[in-house]
Amino acid sequence: RMLSGYKPKNDARDSYKILELEEGCSLDDVRNSYRNLAKKYHPDSSSGMADSKAFIRVEEAYRVVLNDLAAKQKSDPGEEEEDQFKSKSLQHRHYLSFEGVGIGTPSQREKQYMQFRVDRATEQVLEYRQQRLESLYAGSDLSRAKDVKQSKKVKITQAVERLVEDLIQESMAKGDFDNLSGKGKPLQKFSDSPHIDPMTHNLNRILIDNGYQPEWILLQKEIRETIGRLRKSIVASRRKLGEPMTLSEQKQWGRICEQFAEDIRKLNKRVDNFNLVVPILSRQMVHFSMDKEILRARKTYEAVMEKVSDSDTKENEGEEGK
Repeated sequence: RMLSGYKPKNDARDSYKILELEEGCSLDDVRNSYRNLAKKYHPDSSSGMADSKAFIRVEEAYRVVLNDLAAKQKSDPGEEEEDQFKSKSLQHRHYLSFEGVGIGTPSQREKQYMQFRVDRATEQVLEYRQQRLESLYAGSDLSRAKDVKQSKKVKITQAVERLVEDLIQESMAKGDFDNLSGKGKPLQKFSDSPHIDPMTHNLNRILIDNGYQPEWILLQKEIRETIGRLRKSIVASRRKLGEPMTLSEQKQWGRICEQFAEDIRKLNKRVDNFNLVVPILSRQMVHFSMDKEILRARKTYEAVMEKVSDSDTKENEGEEGK
């Protein structure tokens, strides 16, 4: 706004001196000098020599020099026309931000600069990936050896499959499959439900007949067997200590309880794995509590001791009767 209606009063010589140029210089020299001085004296720049008055003098000198060059160009028919100088007048803010990228208004130049940064980042990512791949595959004898082994395994597998197929075709040619029971008859349907795929049902039935069990069934069975074994072992350990327990037996019982708690913790991890694979929500299991299991073991021990005492009492009564 300050410079829009300002008319320069300096002559051409002083303007050349302000721009630190000599008469007869080229347009590129004028631009470069103006750019450096604008960065140096502009109030918005971070330079320590920023001065608004000095910048106004530089701006004024720059316009005078452009007009002088345009006049000389107009008088010299071998040079370009004056309009080319005026159309290429530089904006000082163009060189103070956005790394000199873009043209137009500040908002347009900001969008162009953001796109420039995106393109530059993309190129850097591609270069990084290329270097990484080159470092991985450059001189990687181990990876090549693994590829060779894998290819050999594939070849062996294919060879075995071709051999099996050849044996099947040979047996069919000999007539070994002619006397099979159920030849030419459709497979028996195990279910008449129209909502079940016959192929899937038949495959599942074949797997069940051959002893296949899902993973969650095996995990559930393993968890139940483990908790049963732990319960029996802790009751047996308690029976070995006797009643009442001495001080050393109490310490031994404490160590047994600590080991039992560690086993329960490991078993609860298996319960977590079971809950992740079980397909039915109602079949999920809860964690086993160490305190409840210890209390259960004590009750079992007391019940066993009562039975033992009752049997001893009956035996004693029978001997006395005899």
